[in-house]
Amino acid sequence: MSLSDHVRTLGRGPGRSRSLTEDEAADAMAQMLAGAAPEAVGALLMLLRMKGETAEEIAGFARAAQAPLADWPQADLDWPCYAAGRTRGLPWFLLAAKLVADSGARVLLHGWNGPDPAIRQGLTALGIPMVETPEAAARALDAQGIAYLPLEAAHPALFRLLDLRRTLGLRSCVNTVCRMLNPGRASASVQGVFHPSYRLLQADAAQLLDWRNLSVIKGGGGEFERHPGMEIAGFGLRDGVPWQGSYPARVQDHRRLSDLDLPTEALTALWQDDNGPEFARQIVLGTAALAFDTLGSAPDLTALWRARSVLHSA
Repeated sequence: MSLSDHVRTLGRGPGRSRSLTEDEAADAMAQMLAGAAPEAVGALLMLLRMKGETAEEIAGFARAAQAPLADWPQADLDWPCYAAGRTRGLPWFLLAAKLVADSGARVLLHGWNGPDPAIRQGLTALGIPMVETPEAAARALDAQGIAYLPLEAAHPALFRLLDLRRTLGLRSCVNTVCRMLNPGRASASVQGVFHPSYRLLQADAAQLLDWRNLSVIKGGGGEFERHPGMEIAGFGLRDGVPWQGSYPARVQDHRRLSDLDLPTEALTALWQDDNGPEFARQIVLGTAALAFDTLGSAPDLTALWRARSVLHSA
């Protein structure tokens, strides 16, 4: 089938159009990644936005998008980072990811954040390696237990589809597909969303993809970052079975995450010297606790934080 056939399936009109099957969605994504006519790509993405994506469509798209990444090394925890950061302060979740890696889990982050430089700056400040090849990723995971894949380098074809937002003026389902990419084929994934309706969509798609463990939360600015002063609802999978969980607030502090208006150096100050606001420390520990829960463990976070590996350059 051509991409125009899939556009026709979606756009025939009331009573005649229908959603794509998982296999049709995989075929459509493969064609878009291979360089299908941009008019057809735009039409398909916008029809999906108007209709609303199904779990089958997201699963098919993700399956096709992941196929070119077969050579990337195995990870234990998948951590996508694709939010624009408009309602988040510093990316404190990066410290949570480092804490998980310190425990011995292999953590593979991947992402793109548009005009928001905070995450890339945070990676540099914290010494989390950005890798562009499977070989570099393997070395980083072996040496430090953590690495970050820039989407534009790891999957240029998918990045071009994601970057169509600048042309189309609207978010497309590619944002969700990127969160479901799981390039390291980890058995556990943590995902943040801005709109709560996507929590179940991503959980249902993950089950279709035979994922084992997934936690999706409405996180800070759309990232997997927990607000420590609020009760958090989690959705996803545990051992391949649909799961929902609830986590009580850790502190009595209801400020917005973005109220912590601090420079990037505050990330290293907290990691290196345990110097920073208690609210920020609780963001890190609370986010790490949810990540560990996804991995099926519950370590002593206080002890793990005290034993964290500080940067050698400090």
